[in-house]
Amino acid sequence: MVKRILVGVDFSEASKTALAQAHEWANRLGVPMVAIHILQPPAPMLPEAQMALPDPAWLDTIEIHALEQLRLCIQDYPGASALVKWGSPAEEIVAEADLDTLIVVAHVGHSAFERILFGSTAIKVVKHAPCDVLVVRAPNS
Repeated sequence: MVKRILVGVDFSEASKTALAQAHEWANRLGVPMVAIHILQPPAPMLPEAQMALPDPAWLDTIEIHALEQLRLCIQDYPGASALVKWGSPAEEIVAEADLDTLIVVAHVGHSAFERILFGSTAIKVVKHAPCDVLVVRAPNS
């Protein structure tokens, strides 16, 4: 039984379509909706074999900004909550889900070139999720 809708939001138009679909399902089922955005940590640089890590204050600022943007995306969806995490998008979405979750993700989020380089988050979520996954096709895909 679905007790929560978890929708991945990367701020693309496709993910905004998924967000709207997730909201409809949350209303139909009478369950809460959580919009999740995953920030990917910057790769450490290794100049002359010395690791340079990003400034923690800068990372905090990025996280706060992402949370503000996500809250703007869900402001028209009463009762929705926002969650920002760091890591791999597919891995973090799957980790946040349990058997009673319905995950909603967009089929296309970024350019074809990015999908070739990094793979599809939707495919990875479907493959590894412990629960049902609704993959929402973008209007022009």
